[in-house]
Amino acid sequence: MSTEWKLEGDYMESCTCRDACPCLFMGSPTEGSCDALVGWHINKGQFGETALDNLNVVVALHSPGHMAEGNWKVVLYVDERADQSQRNALGGIFGGQQGGHPAMLASFIGEVLGMEYLPISYEGGQGARVFNVGRVAQAKLKAMEGQGGAEVQILNHPLAVAPGQKLTVAKSETLKHGAYGLDFEFSDRMAFYSPFNYTSAA
Repeated sequence: MSTEWKLEGDYMESCTCRDACPCLFMGSPTEGSCDALVGWHINKGQFGETALDNLNVVVALHSPGHMAEGNWKVVLYVDERADQSQRNALGGIFGGQQGGHPAMLASFIGEVLGMEYLPISYEGGQGARVFNVGRVAQAKLKAMEGQGGAEVQILNHPLAVAPGQKLTVAKSETLKHGAYGLDFEFSDRMAFYSPFNYTSAA
């Protein structure tokens, strides 16, 4: 019998697409391929009897072309503050073995380049998000200003990391990763953030 679990918190991503991100709408990346960092800060989480509150997970990925065609190369980073039961739970959930929406996302993975437990910090403020992963990665985002200074938002896009949530459109001030041969550093590229809510029942 599978273990019931639930996670809720804040998600953010930043990629190498310029100006607008066709990937959200099942298009091809603006640069032909796509490098990205995707991060989740878990405000409240439970895997069976294991609490997952206030932990972080980040994935670095490379998609060689159209995101929905898969063959992603990924590196999974899990918060080093997690104990062994929490590490097992988060590795299983975000590795796709425990069902729910993360299993659908994991179906696009062609190769796992590595998995590490590193210090991961998250900062979430008004119109800004930051993830730092040890010395290997950083994503620093600022919301795009829309009409009247309001946030620009997208809802019901087909390729969603956080289904059912309004996605706030942002730009990267910093986007970088350097490990496992997946090396990139950019700024002023597309980024997004929103709440997320995942359960073991997809």
